[in-house]
Amino acid sequence: MNKQNLRSQYRHLRHAAMSKKNPLFVESVLSYLKQQDQTNCTRAIGITWPLDGEPDLRTLAELQPAPLALPATAADYSLTYHEWRNAPSKTELLGDAFSIPSPLSSPALKPNQLSLLFIPALAVDRNGMRLGYGGGCYDRLLSQPGWASLMTMAVLPQACILSTPLPADPWDLPVDGWITECGFSLRLANQQTESLD
Repeated sequence: MNKQNLRSQYRHLRHAAMSKKNPLFVESVLSYLKQQDQTNCTRAIGITWPLDGEPDLRTLAELQPAPLALPATAADYSLTYHEWRNAPSKTELLGDAFSIPSPLSSPALKPNQLSLLFIPALAVDRNGMRLGYGGGCYDRLLSQPGWASLMTMAVLPQACILSTPLPADPWDLPVDGWITECGFSLRLANQQTESLD
């Protein structure tokens, strides 16, 4: 099956699987964060503004000490992250090139100002290959110097974790792991898979 058909299939599956489960996703993310190096809590955690069918991680602003950052996508699909100083308030947010709220009045962050990125996915396979929306903005960002070393975790329902490989293009980059309503896992390619499933 090609990526376009898979995107349609997993968009519907993810939306159905997300129903009333958001508190479980937030709990899983918090469990993951508690196991990370706490000396990084001055660096921002990159989340995304929740689109339809995506987990909503905005409450992390009130549940853990690290600041949050939101991405802004330009018309050319380039991506920057900006600290969300008043999270979870929307007052400082403006629409990016695709009308997604972002704190564009804050300067763009450098990769060393972030500790990790929670990025959207429609599906992920056990090797960490992510099925995104098709714009390629995260793959381009993560291929740049500095950004490639950041920890990346997809947040999505367990039903969207595949045991069979997803189709991948040469420019597709794997995520380091994924977080579901059941816990978190690191990709098999890391040879350090750990799961709370």
